[in-house]
Amino acid sequence: MAASAKAQAVPRGHACPTQPGRSSGTPPRSTSRCLRSGRSFRRIAACFARARGRFGMRLIQFSVQGNHLHLIVEADGSESLTRGMQGLTIRIARALNAMMRAAGKVFGDHYHARLLRSPTELVLAIAYVLGNYARHFGAPGVDRYSSTALPPAARHSLLASPRGWLLNAGWKLAAPSGQADPRSLRPIVAKRNLAHLHAIQGEPR
Repeated sequence: MAASAKAQAVPRGHACPTQPGRSSGTPPRSTSRCLRSGRSFRRIAACFARARGRFGMRLIQFSVQGNHLHLIVEADGSESLTRGMQGLTIRIARALNAMMRAAGKVFGDHYHARLLRSPTELVLAIAYVLGNYARHFGAPGVDRYSSTALPPAARHSLLASPRGWLLNAGWKLAAPSGQADPRSLRPIVAKRNLAHLHAIQGEPR
């Protein structure tokens, strides 16, 4: 089964720095740990590598935002998805708390997940994840805190090879021409796709 998942950080009193492209009149998000920083990202990426394939959950794409993570994963079943997400968020929380010499929750008790049942849903969900930084910050180009920016060696160590039909072959039915691997899909920014994309994610435009 393929799914999009979102893990939200617990609100606290610290704020992420202003991102390039963000209007100076827009207040930064308040978060317990700024996930979108070099120090945090290195630890999050290390956790992705150590959790690769554990509990039958495989990470396919990701985007790290200021106070939440967006993931595209494949899991062997509902229990694998639950255990995999719980294990991953606990692992990341421990790593970030150790970095900050802090204690307490980093992520909420629950994560949001949506099953992706068709090639179109999958491709648009991947586009949403990889283009999420532009939605939040209005910054063009490749997001350095996403799987799109990973060099080949890091891509191999962090992202797992999919096993199911949808992520192995089915996604090609809806993907842009020339794409050979769902782990290398680039963000889709065509405006005609945005309404459908947000509908899939269950979020308002």
